[in-house]
Amino acid sequence: MAVSKVTVHFPCPVEGVWHTVTDLTHTAWRSDLARVEVLDEARFVEHTKSGYATNFTVTTCEPLRYWAFTMENGNMSGSWEGIFETAEGGTRLTCTETVVAKHWWMRPFVPGYLKRQQKLYLDDLRKELLK
Repeated sequence: MAVSKVTVHFPCPVEGVWHTVTDLTHTAWRSDLARVEVLDEARFVEHTKSGYATNFTVTTCEPLRYWAFTMENGNMSGSWEGIFETAEGGTRLTCTETVVAKHWWMRPFVPGYLKRQQKLYLDDLRKELLK
């Protein structure tokens, strides 16, 4: 199992960060995704630009405070949680992602992959929020 926890600050209100992160109908800012398919209130599927699908199920939603979900695809399963806090004239977002590789030979690569994915996501989010 690999765990990556990152805390970042955005110089904008928590409402804007929350809305951007949780609005699954507007995800064009995500450079890694082709589209997001919303199945219902709690389930969605992210499709990467290379066509790979990952299934998500929202487990907790406390507006403007906490959003968490499980995720699964053919290579991994895991969870993500985001803690949204008003701080220092903006928003502090703490993201924790936990992933378990489904194939033993992938395990050594998961920590690096996880860190790269989190960095890409947060870089894309920063660009979207500051435009």
